[in-house]
Amino acid sequence: MVLLRKASPADTPAVGDILSEFIDTTPWMPRLHTVDEDRDFCAGLIAEGVVTIAEDAERITGFIALRGDEIDALYVTRSARRQGIGSQLLNHAKTCRACLELWTFQANASAIRFYRRAGFEEVLRTGGQDNEERLPDMRMRWMRDAQGQEARS
Repeated sequence: MVLLRKASPADTPAVGDILSEFIDTTPWMPRLHTVDEDRDFCAGLIAEGVVTIAEDAERITGFIALRGDEIDALYVTRSARRQGIGSQLLNHAKTCRACLELWTFQANASAIRFYRRAGFEEVLRTGGQDNEERLPDMRMRWMRDAQGQEARS
């Protein structure tokens, strides 16, 4: 069973390691920062109070960073993927907001499929000129309608 809770500073190493694992196991993703810098980035998100983690009895398995209506990060450790953890984190965010937006890289086909299944639609594509990695990316949006149902943007 996976439980969701607000991240605390003590969670920083595990959260940073999940981010680093994604970078290190994704062939198209450039490594621009050290593992310590990844942890520092995650520590900043946790200090802002915007990170919710998923954990099972043994470890932290994923996290989401939600600033307002913006999903800044959603990662699940490689060994826990395809077990519903990402969906659980995303559904938690949906209960908090009527609209959610995010950026994902166009090369991340599995994330795009995941978000589309969750009701997100593409609203913009860029060549990556505005992201640090300089990779083509995509803006996606999910909205709830006035009756509280998921709506297409």
